[in-house]
Amino acid sequence: MLEITGLVKVYPGPVAALQGIDLDVPPGMFGLLGPNGAGKSTLMRVLAGLLEPTSGRVTLDGIDVLDKPDWLRERLGYLPQDFGFYAHLSGRDMLLHLLRLKGVQAPGGLNGLADELLERVNLTFAAKRPVKSYSGGMRQRLGIAQAIAGDPRLLIVDEPTAGLDPEERLRFYHLLAQLAEQRLVLLSTHIVEDVAVLCPRFAVIRGGRLLARTTPRAAREAVAGLIFEGVVSPGELPELRATRQVTQELLVEGRHLVRLYEPSGAAPMGFQAVTPTLEDAYLVLMRAGALPGLETSAAAEVRP
Repeated sequence: MLEITGLVKVYPGPVAALQGIDLDVPPGMFGLLGPNGAGKSTLMRVLAGLLEPTSGRVTLDGIDVLDKPDWLRERLGYLPQDFGFYAHLSGRDMLLHLLRLKGVQAPGGLNGLADELLERVNLTFAAKRPVKSYSGGMRQRLGIAQAIAGDPRLLIVDEPTAGLDPEERLRFYHLLAQLAEQRLVLLSTHIVEDVAVLCPRFAVIRGGRLLARTTPRAAREAVAGLIFEGVVSPGELPELRATRQVTQELLVEGRHLVRLYEPSGAAPMGFQAVTPTLEDAYLVLMRAGALPGLETSAAAEVRP
């Protein structure tokens, strides 16, 4: 269990990037969802021991990791949002370099470990190719290979699917799901689909504060019967935006398809109720800061 209590980070200015985060993260996959600039990366860097918080406490399995950063490093795997590589090196040589920098030890030697890790992330076929020839998904898998060296208890991945095409994203989803079976994986993302596919539990952050800790099912149920969809003309859009809580505006086959949130549950003229998605719930939460019936306390019990 990862326990975060009263975590605050204030940068000079002052800029409060984290404003009292309280969050318990159980083993398995857990999502941290929020827009860019919400404080996700700051939180990830604090948890990874790369940034000192202004105040607060973080424990992993009961050990204060802020007080014992060396203990944490032995049990941590981290894939930051911007992970640099030496483009001229082969994937295998790059991985070996990273393993040496991390001080990883292996009974059979680092060469054998590098080969095992490349096989695990399905990069054996490209081990001798220069990293500059890798696709975005291949680079992310190489980053995961170094992160899981040493079989970490806690794996932190920050915006891992940003920029990946649909096929690479799906491949990466399967890899992360496998890794979460035996450890705690904290996934930070602004992509709702990442959470919908991977995370049985997640928290929503905005402006350095937690808005909710919940499950995809509970979030969808919170707006069930309150999401409506209809086709409107371009001329109707300004008034609709001004008078209704529009969640999404889609262009489908040349038509303007609008989804909106109506708290009363009464369908606006020309609209019909539709099954809500996690994105609907997330967008309503972003605008309103809360959802009726959705527990916003980080200490609340969360049921799948």
